[in-house]
Amino acid sequence: MRLLLWLVALMAAAIGIAVTARFNPGNVVFFYPPHRIDLSLNLFVVLTAILFLAVYVLARAVRATLDMPARVAEYRLRKREREANRGLREALKALFEGRFGHAEKAAKRAAELPDNAGLAALIGARAAHRMREPARRDAWLAGVLHDGSLKTARLMTVTELLVDEHKPEGALEAVAELNASGQRHIHALQWAMKANQQARNWPEVLRLVRILDKRNALHPALSGRLREMAYEALLGEGGHDAESLRRMWSSMPNADRCKPYIAARAAAAFNARGLHDEARVIVENALALEWDERVVRAYREAAGPEGSATLLAQIEKCEGWLREHPGDAELALTLGALCLRQKLWGKAQRYLEQALLDATNPEHVREAHLKLAQLHEALGQEEEANRHFRQCALATVL
Repeated sequence: MRLLLWLVALMAAAIGIAVTARFNPGNVVFFYPPHRIDLSLNLFVVLTAILFLAVYVLARAVRATLDMPARVAEYRLRKREREANRGLREALKALFEGRFGHAEKAAKRAAELPDNAGLAALIGARAAHRMREPARRDAWLAGVLHDGSLKTARLMTVTELLVDEHKPEGALEAVAELNASGQRHIHALQWAMKANQQARNWPEVLRLVRILDKRNALHPALSGRLREMAYEALLGEGGHDAESLRRMWSSMPNADRCKPYIAARAAAAFNARGLHDEARVIVENALALEWDERVVRAYREAAGPEGSATLLAQIEKCEGWLREHPGDAELALTLGALCLRQKLWGKAQRYLEQALLDATNPEHVREAHLKLAQLHEALGQEEEANRHFRQCALATVL
């Protein structure tokens, strides 16, 4: 439709020009003494139009010639941008595919464009790290050291790569710089926790675990295991005296103190320093909330002196627990050991033999035989004592 309208318009214009030119008697005279040029008006109009077109074409040609260097430079820039952007895409694709050599080569092409240089350097650093080339990795990272817009990305990359390389000191330096800039997002906290874990900075690990738990950023099983590892390391350190151990225990959150594994480790630490009263309280509080044989074992090690009211109270409490948890070999073994300490021979033998019947753990079998051997030896029953000693030795070998 549009083409038809253009044809109609052109035909109308042609008819108008033809009619106007036919009935146009005018002329144009150019006079420059002694010369005179006479032209019809129609010819003058045609010549003027031709001259205008010629001047226009010449001006366009001159302008295009003058603009040629800039256009060539712009074309080359666009081509370089296309090549660099293609290199960046190829570098990312190769990195995700695990082709780290190709990723680093593509990153070099992408880095030729200044706008892509920072991101290409981070990709190249990751690729070099995966190929175990720390020198090349550090060279890539040095290229973005002064790029403020990529500071957070660089520090996160440095932290992750150094943690992977088991260099927690450098990773913690990057974390400190990241924290100084106010960046505390969840992923940064997770890598900071891993770096502190490698550095065995357990108080900081516990602090970060609590923060991540509040944000639901850790699986409950992982959170629990990290707490156990941290408290095991803290409570197992030999440099603690009695007072520092008490301070550490009192600083722990109540929710952590009642966890069976932590309570067992704490009770063992208190027992190792002769603080049996505190160990017994820890065990009793933990077992009141959740039954666990690891905690019961610590209760056996916290036995009171022979003939004391404390030891008798322990025996009474264990008997009550045994009624609630029949068939618990650890508890029967503990009760037998406490009765043996109190020289309640009959009770001790009964509970130790019950522990042997219920035991599925070779350690329980070995310790029950050892306690029975000690009991028969104390009663002068040498043959029975020797038999249980042999059974204890066999259980140790197996």
